[in-house]
Amino acid sequence: MRSWPTPSVPALPGHGPAVHLHDTAADTLSPTRDAAARATLYVCGITPYDATHLGHANTYVAFDLLLRAWRDAGRDVTYVQNVTDVDDPLLERANETGVDWRELAESQTDLFRSDMEALRVVPPDHYIGAVDAIPLVVDAVEDMLAAGTAYRVPVPDGPGGKDRELGDVYADLSTDPFFGAGAHLEREAMLEVFAENGGDPERPGKRHPLDPLLWRRTRTGEPDWDGRSLGSGRPGWHIECSCIAHEYLGPLVEVQGGGRDLVFPHHEMSESHLRAITGTPAPVLLHSHGGMVGYDGEKMSKSLGNLVLVSRLVEAGTDPMAVRLVLLGHHYRSDWEYSDAHLEAAADRLQTWRQAVALPAGPDAEPVLERVRAALADDLDAPAALAAVDTWAEQALAGVDDADRVPGAPALVRDTVDALLGVAL
Repeated sequence: MRSWPTPSVPALPGHGPAVHLHDTAADTLSPTRDAAARATLYVCGITPYDATHLGHANTYVAFDLLLRAWRDAGRDVTYVQNVTDVDDPLLERANETGVDWRELAESQTDLFRSDMEALRVVPPDHYIGAVDAIPLVVDAVEDMLAAGTAYRVPVPDGPGGKDRELGDVYADLSTDPFFGAGAHLEREAMLEVFAENGGDPERPGKRHPLDPLLWRRTRTGEPDWDGRSLGSGRPGWHIECSCIAHEYLGPLVEVQGGGRDLVFPHHEMSESHLRAITGTPAPVLLHSHGGMVGYDGEKMSKSLGNLVLVSRLVEAGTDPMAVRLVLLGHHYRSDWEYSDAHLEAAADRLQTWRQAVALPAGPDAEPVLERVRAALADDLDAPAALAAVDTWAEQALAGVDDADRVPGAPALVRDTVDALLGVAL
């Protein structure tokens, strides 16, 4: 699957420090690896049944900061992102609207690509759809059945397709002694959240209520694919990410990222599947999650319909860099509520910065570069980085003595903001 064009990223003098991130599982600030180790990043992508809202953008801009900070620190990075281009919500929306599910998925993925390009998000090295990953899923699920970490459950009356007796396939979480260690939830809370997020704890025939679906056999009216010994069907949600991560990143994912709503069940279960696939007790080194963006008093979500769409803001004439500055104005792990005042303030900041970097000279920019690098290395503290640039811009526009003005300073600040914060001035 194609991604989107890569924005130009200016080269900066020197290198940034090693990045520290808050690890959700350990609930502590943890160092990422040093420059000698290849960085592997997996960020869960969209289910393309509706347009990109600011909550989505908040996540992808956050991990874009990580990618930029890692590369500035001299690290070789491999970045993978998926697209869940076949799943229940997508099929349900297609049925509601009368649009073919493939057409819906492609149109919304295209819109996501254009939003990411407008926001100057660096694309992943591998952008993989769930449909493209089906052969990987079939391989993995067959291996899990053979190893006893998965089992079959008879399908209910009514599904179409051949070989109905093969049944759906579920992961047996009782074989994973580490399951639940990352989410820190009691069993009853797990069951509740699982049911709210596409799980089926009451499904007859399952060994354990929390066991997640790996392979769903053919149902009448649903798309399906050849699953070889599994029978025709389609993948479950969590196994898709496990297989893509393993195929394109290898046995070790340094950072698994996404919004905080993915901590459970999705990331807990996808990592459990990775343990089964790789035989590695800890296939993910660090779990990083962004906060939730609200609007009109509720978390921004497709189900509630309280969406502020990136594409509509841009269509209305908003500079995409102002939209990006709205996001950068909040720490990526914080929960916040969008208002028009945020956009107005971001537009003012953008104008101020552009005026300052257009000057022929200004205050020394080396401290700005150091402060921005240090802020991003400290759990991607974008607000602190913005404050450093704000201070320089105010001083530049206020004027300083000629003896203190550096001819190359505005250009260095412009490149710093572009390379590390992704904002083109």
